Amino acid sequence: MALIIVLSLALGLVIGFFLPINLPPAYTSYLSVAILAALDSVFGGIRASLENKFNNAIFISGFFGNAILAAVLAYIGDVLGVPIYLAAIFAFGSRLFTNFAYIRRYILNNISKKQ
Repeated sequence: MALIIVLSLALGLVIGFFLPINLPPAYTSYLSVAILAALDSVFGGIRASLENKFNNAIFISGFFGNAILAAVLAYIGDVLGVPIYLAAIFAFGSRLFTNFAYIRRYILNNISKKQ
């Protein structure tokens, strides 16, 4: 399952680099927070897969729910003049690095057990 997630992410990146989509600069902060939230869900899905706890419904709802919620919060903060997006960046960024650290340790432990 983790292989499917990684391949899907790679395919999305390749498509994103080769499709000429231009966004207005006003939307870049919303999109960046939404992408960070989506990446947090991807790394959380990989971690759940490694722990044999992966649930497709939880992954899909988290992927889209987190991205939409982060973008909406960034927009509300923009309207209010309060940089709420910074809280989303901190929360999703810290979870992203936590999940990456777990995945890295899991892979390195499996490599060392095989040797």
